[in-house]
Amino acid sequence: MNAKFAHLHCRTSLLRLVVTALGISVVIASADWPAWRGTAGNGSTLTGNYPTRLGEDAISWKVALPGKGGSTPIVWQKRIYLTTPADGQDAVMALDFSGKQSWLTKLGPESPAKHKTLGSSCNSSPVTDGKGLFVYFRSGWFAALEFNGSVRWKINLAERFGPEKLFWDQGSSPVVTDKHVILTRLHEGESWIAGFDKATGELRWQQKRNFETPVENNNGYTTPVHFEHAGRKALLVWGADRLTAHDSTDGSLLWSCGQFNPEGTGYWPAIASPVIHGNVAVVPVGRDDRPGQASLHGIRIDGRGDVSSTHRIWKRSDVGVFVPTLAEYKGRSFLLRHRGEIVCINPATGGTIWSAALPRGTASYYSSPVIGNGVLYAAREDGVVFAARVEDKFELLSENPMGERVVASPAVAENRLLIRGDKHLFCIEAKAR
Repeated sequence: MNAKFAHLHCRTSLLRLVVTALGISVVIASADWPAWRGTAGNGSTLTGNYPTRLGEDAISWKVALPGKGGSTPIVWQKRIYLTTPADGQDAVMALDFSGKQSWLTKLGPESPAKHKTLGSSCNSSPVTDGKGLFVYFRSGWFAALEFNGSVRWKINLAERFGPEKLFWDQGSSPVVTDKHVILTRLHEGESWIAGFDKATGELRWQQKRNFETPVENNNGYTTPVHFEHAGRKALLVWGADRLTAHDSTDGSLLWSCGQFNPEGTGYWPAIASPVIHGNVAVVPVGRDDRPGQASLHGIRIDGRGDVSSTHRIWKRSDVGVFVPTLAEYKGRSFLLRHRGEIVCINPATGGTIWSAALPRGTASYYSSPVIGNGVLYAAREDGVVFAARVEDKFELLSENPMGERVVASPAVAENRLLIRGDKHLFCIEAKAR
């Protein structure tokens, strides 16, 4: 996301930029955060002024939420949108920049989480194309809403395709293209990536994605990543020990890459999504919460057919992640490991540029890191959020207890940091310079 003129955006709505990284053909406000990993899908924004201390005295406001959720709030034109349980139903909530609720729309009965501490009925984050909102829930409710909270359409995918058979709780977020809202369903059953009409909700295409894997490895919680392939918009999908690329217009398979798990190790669900820089996708494999079961791979994204033996340019077996998706910032990839180590790597070579460790605690990290103009935010499960400068080296700026569990990934927009806890949404605004 280019927020170079974020301070001017607060005074005028005329500043816009065309976002191509997401495959969105609409014009998007420069300071927005329209999806789980931001405008560019990489968990970062290049410019802006973001807070470095997040303590009680720095909080601009906090709002009690109607229910616990793991989804990330998104920001569009000075309004915040998030999914939440409300009175036993899956709902979408809108707030203005003062924290005042604008509306709450309920969509249907929620499906209680399997994981009572980390899970929720709404782990998927909303996405906007600048014309409406698209949301998906564990219950199977899948809907499009207008910006006034009215429902454009809604369908229940669990009723249509059967229950999603996952060991734990659904987590893949929808993404948008010119005409479609895209969902993946990777589970112990018929797996696919599909495009639904943004105007009507009609299924326009579906690409089956079924692979034989060790136990649980076909469970996927990742979100598709946009990229360009031979001048066309494409989608990258990681799960079931396979990395696949699909044409975004019809889902047709462009290439497939395997050989990520030659030993056939089981209980490796795909949770962390890949991140792309240039012509390389950095793919997290395995699980960092178990010794010797995590690796990191660099895969060229310009292939055709089976690229398993031709497009892997590097592999590391000494570093990896479990749940947090990597962030990409200024040509570097940032890993937040399960116990708080941060590793900055060169995505072209896989080499470590630097590594550092956040202060240790008894809790682990399930929230993905975000970077706002060189400041990285990492939320530990026990509610301690760290701010660190990561431009050329690691510099810990602050350690901030929020007072409640945090598993949702933060969002940065309009010089504000948004943190969703189990009970509240926090807004921390940068101090004026």
